[in-house]
Amino acid sequence: MKKENGFTLVELMIAMAVGLVILSGIYIAVNTTQKHSVAIERKVVAQQDVKPALDIMALEIGMASYNPSAVTGIWVIPTGDCRTPSVNQVYRGIQEATGNSIAIEMDIATGGDGDGALDDANEVIRYTYEIADQYISRTSSTATACGTAQPFFGDTVASGMPRTGKIINNTLGIPVFRYYDSSGAEIAAGGLPANIPNIRRIDIVLAVETESIDTKKNEPRKIIYSTSVIPRNHAIQ
Repeated sequence: MKKENGFTLVELMIAMAVGLVILSGIYIAVNTTQKHSVAIERKVVAQQDVKPALDIMALEIGMASYNPSAVTGIWVIPTGDCRTPSVNQVYRGIQEATGNSIAIEMDIATGGDGDGALDDANEVIRYTYEIADQYISRTSSTATACGTAQPFFGDTVASGMPRTGKIINNTLGIPVFRYYDSSGAEIAAGGLPANIPNIRRIDIVLAVETESIDTKKNEPRKIIYSTSVIPRNHAIQ
């Protein structure tokens, strides 16, 4: 009769060791895939937030200097009550233009036909890169004043609101707004605000740092989004 032998202790230990190695490999693969999936999800969320923000900024900035009634002296100081006539009427609907902020004005009124005065809501809008908290704020006029700056993309750290991304233009040395004349030449910061009447194109650049970590670099992902705006009404003098 043939004798049947079982596994020895050494064989069992070797089998357990091999099994642990295989399980460890599976765990690492699953964990890596999960982290990669989460990173992709956060990146997609950031993109979904940035694109609509850029689209809205481009739409509103593109309306700068809209004055269908061709009224003279319509442009106002974009601070305080947004009703005081600006001494710089030649700046028309771009009353402020820096690398980190822009104030635009348009006579849209109800229905977009204009009424010859900037006395309606959302006719004076200011975008500002809030460097300290790394987000973009938007201020829009009301029926009686310039309004209060509100978070537009991102928020203050103190707000406790989740931030899919923060604006790091200042860290990278990239202006949020860049301005160009009719020949395509960039208008230097030193040439503003004097050259505001010559603005024919505005580039908006948002350098975003996401919350997700790039596993290859072991640091947050940095993505740059941009768009160009042609404020056609601003060229009409």
